[in-house]
Amino acid sequence: MAAQPAERSFHVIVVGAGIMGSCAAHAAASRGARVLLLEQFDLLHQRGSSHGESRTIRATYPQPRYPPMVRLSRRLWDDAQRDSGYAVLTPTPHLDLGPRDDPAFVASVANGGATFLASAADAPRPSWADAFRVPDGWAAASSELGGVMKATKAVAMFQALAAKMGAVVRDRTEVVDVARKGTTATIVVKTATGEEFHGGKCIITVGAWTSKLVKSVTGADLPVQPLHTLICYWKVKPGHERELTTEAGFPTFASYGVPYIYSTPSMEYPGLIKIAMHGGPPCDPDGRDWAIGPGEDGLVEPVARWIDEVMPGRVETAGGPVVRQACMYSMTPDEDFVIDFLGGEEFGRDVVVGAGFSGHGFKMGPAVGRILAEMALDGESGTAAEAGVELRHFSIRRFDGNPTGNARSF
Repeated sequence: MAAQPAERSFHVIVVGAGIMGSCAAHAAASRGARVLLLEQFDLLHQRGSSHGESRTIRATYPQPRYPPMVRLSRRLWDDAQRDSGYAVLTPTPHLDLGPRDDPAFVASVANGGATFLASAADAPRPSWADAFRVPDGWAAASSELGGVMKATKAVAMFQALAAKMGAVVRDRTEVVDVARKGTTATIVVKTATGEEFHGGKCIITVGAWTSKLVKSVTGADLPVQPLHTLICYWKVKPGHERELTTEAGFPTFASYGVPYIYSTPSMEYPGLIKIAMHGGPPCDPDGRDWAIGPGEDGLVEPVARWIDEVMPGRVETAGGPVVRQACMYSMTPDEDFVIDFLGGEEFGRDVVVGAGFSGHGFKMGPAVGRILAEMALDGESGTAAEAGVELRHFSIRRFDGNPTGNARSF
């Protein structure tokens, strides 16, 4: 049989050019592999989960499996910034707040190595601590590993680094099928326009479209549910604009309980601060309602109530958020990632899936990308083992006969 032309034959084909796919393409290309990175929309589009001005990084997690991956990723962020010659991550402190008896909050503080803040009367505290009115029965803990990542800029950085290392990057190329070519070792990736690309390995990182593609390819139901979520920017009260900025050392923060609230310092929009709620209603990534209106009050009003209780002297809630931006999560039932081989007789260890990052994966993109690339090229990830990242928690098989996967009450 005639060989495929070089421009259509690759060692690794990565499907999906969000943060995970772009990092995977960069990691594979850095190993000397011939890599093809495919994106169904324009590069750096705003229809998925990797766009926008900011994401946070933190090591405080109730599940002990995440801090090692965050710390690995933090080193890889530094490496990529050094290689690119510019910064996408601004370091900050990180603050966690929550009820003293909340098991998830207590576990997060312990796993992330955070330090409880003393009360104002007991000991010196960071100047930014006065911006928060910690409710009775709550506590606050700070940690050094925090920061703000410029999301779209970061994706562009990894795509540029991958291309510099020889990767081929193509957008407006929708993949409709992934299949093995007969009994050969070749994986064939087919597009909506009828093109075919041949690869030794394939990495699928299509975010909110994962369930649809995996169902089409294998017939299996992978429980990754897209959610519509809302990013809200609120007006900082006059006189406090600089106080809440990264330049002033203000932290990223997270508030435990219901709702779970997260924030980045005032940075991308002067005089505004991003404070938003984790979660949202289910959606179809191909049939979203892009309207920003009354139906989203469920993602706004709880945030306003939280601000009025915890930051009333610093942030204005009258009139609602100044800026609202739609985004998507790709949620698993247990909010753990899927990092695994697609498996089965057809694909074995030649097709790898990275999915279900559940609204908290961006910070770990460089680590996930390297792990996916190593799984594709080597059949296992030495980096994960060296960093203490236990990939068994991210197996597709965890949902077999157990629809909630790793879910547990803390």
